[in-house]
Amino acid sequence: MRASHLAFSIGLTLALGIGASHAETWKMATKQPADGPEGKVFQYFADQAGKYTGGKVTVQVFPNEQLGKEAAILEQLKIGTVQIYAEGSIFLQKWVPDIRWSNAPFLFDDRGHWVRFMHSPMVTGWFKKAQDEAGIGMLGDTTDVLRGPYRVIVTKNPIKQVSDLKGIKMRMANDKAGVEVWTHLGTEVRVLGWAETYDGISKGIVNAATSPVALVESMRFQEVAPVITRTDEYWQSIAFMMNQKAFDRLPKDQQAGLLKAHKDAARYSEELMGKETTESLARMKSKGVVYNEIDLKPFVKHMLDFYKAKEASGELPKGFMDVVEATRKKTS
Repeated sequence: MRASHLAFSIGLTLALGIGASHAETWKMATKQPADGPEGKVFQYFADQAGKYTGGKVTVQVFPNEQLGKEAAILEQLKIGTVQIYAEGSIFLQKWVPDIRWSNAPFLFDDRGHWVRFMHSPMVTGWFKKAQDEAGIGMLGDTTDVLRGPYRVIVTKNPIKQVSDLKGIKMRMANDKAGVEVWTHLGTEVRVLGWAETYDGISKGIVNAATSPVALVESMRFQEVAPVITRTDEYWQSIAFMMNQKAFDRLPKDQQAGLLKAHKDAARYSEELMGKETTESLARMKSKGVVYNEIDLKPFVKHMLDFYKAKEASGELPKGFMDVVEATRKKTS
């Protein structure tokens, strides 16, 4: 009798264990506020993920760097205590330094050119290496979820030409390529966390910052830097970086559900970013904010010497400029 009870108990425990393994909660870390446009996209993804996996995968979004700043989150992502980090893929340069050039500023003709570059064997090879090194893969296409929809610089005074940047104290992320580019453009770069940018400008630590235009209002940057200038500095997407083992151990139907949710989030990001940007700029202009669009060709020309020097010194990945040129035009 005891043996039968023991066998029953073991069988029940195994059955419950198997059932439990099919239901997971994934932590999704983000830098953005929940009520901003990106925050809305992330929650939409979470809702769709629950829907398409039949509730077997619950995605819990943690906005505003609640789980830590990028260095801490990347480590949590690597070990699997965080399953998704929705941010620029540039941060994977920690494991593959060449990735820092995937968003090279003032180099690509338009977003289509950049997307073709990102799909090139050179760049996809970088991300494969990051997956092998750190166990961090990508959910869906890295370029699909829109960020932006374009880049701007927020300042206290108008920027109309390259020389206007000289001496400006510029907030930048801890990104070597970005720091070097904006130093070449004449600014004095200060590295600050994204969530620290508002206070940094308010306190005079910096007096300018770059940003996706759709995030300016939700981050309240216009309150302390009321001049917004479109730069098209580089083209962006929000990579859904994920713990690859966590994804691989899911049943195929749940993997498919997460991928479908990502596709939905990509479509939603395109709709939402355009609408929110138009409405946001109108609101800010009504409160005295100045918005400018300027000729960016001199900025691109100024940066040409920078990239030529990097290529000559061997600091650019081998063949980088050739791939940029090869992806310039869409192939038929």
